[in-house]
Amino acid sequence: MTATIETKQNLKLQAYSILKEKIVNCEYSPGSMLNEAQLAAKLGFSRTPIREAISILEMEGFLHIVPKKGILVTDILLSDIVQIFQARMEIEPIALKLAGPNIPQEELLQWKENFQSEVLSIEHGYQTDTAMHLGIISHCNNSYIIDMMKKVFDKNTRIIVCSTQNKAHLQEARKEHIEILDCLLNQDLELAATKMRSHVAGCRNAAMDFFYSI
Repeated sequence: MTATIETKQNLKLQAYSILKEKIVNCEYSPGSMLNEAQLAAKLGFSRTPIREAISILEMEGFLHIVPKKGILVTDILLSDIVQIFQARMEIEPIALKLAGPNIPQEELLQWKENFQSEVLSIEHGYQTDTAMHLGIISHCNNSYIIDMMKKVFDKNTRIIVCSTQNKAHLQEARKEHIEILDCLLNQDLELAATKMRSHVAGCRNAAMDFFYSI
C-alpha cells in the first residue's frame, strides 16, 4: 500500500517537473491551450498524475483551467514584468551582501571563467545567467529568500525566453556579470550590490522594450 502511494506521488512529481520545465522554457508558449489527454499521451503518463500536476501548476500561476475549452498557459502581463523585476532589484542586492562572505573563491572564479569563455548561444547564455544568480543567492543562508527567489526566477525565465533577448544584450550582461564577480572576489560587497541592482534594471528595461513593442 505504501509503495503504491509513493509510486503515485513520484509520478505526480515527475509529471509536474516535466510540465513546469516546458512551460518555464516556453516550449508551451504563454497564451497557448493544452489538452489533458494529449499531454498524458505525449508525455507517457496516465491522466491522473497529469491532472494532479496541472492542479499544482494552476496554483502556482502557470496554468489556468478553462471549463469546456482546455488548459490555458497563462500569458505574461506587463504587470508581471514590473513586479518580478521589482522583486529582483530589491532583494538580489540584499541576498548578494548576505552571500558574499560565504561564496568560495573557486566558485566565483569558475563563474568568471564561464562568462569569459567562448561566445554563448542565447539559450545557453540565459541558462548560465540564471544559474549564476541563483548560485549566489544559495549562499545567503536564508531559506526564505532562497525559496522565494527560485519561484521568482521561474517566472523570470519565461520573460527572458519570450522576449528573445538578443546577442547584443547578452554580451552586455556578460560584462556586467564579470564586474559583479570581480567585486565579490575583492569582497567589495557594497559595490557588488550596486552593480547587481544596475544589472537587473538593465534586464528589466530590455524585457519592457520587447513587450511594449509587440
